[in-house]
Amino acid sequence: MTFYTILPMEQVFEGALNYALPVQEVSYQGMLMQVEPLEGGQARIVRLIQCPLHRYLDAALSPGSVIQIDK
Repeated sequence: MTFYTILPMEQVFEGALNYALPVQEVSYQGMLMQVEPLEGGQARIVRLIQCPLHRYLDAALSPGSVIQIDK
């Protein structure tokens, strides 16, 4: 495939080599979720895997929210 552009190669391929963040599955308040570990025993929610349906509407459990997990 040939791609003609006036943009520099760095800008064309920016973000092409994204490395996956380390995620882990944890049980939090009886729900199974995938989180990205942070410092200080905190974690950022990536997605909910198994939980009651009404918990998907809880803004505190939306992807990107930070929760406190105990290790």
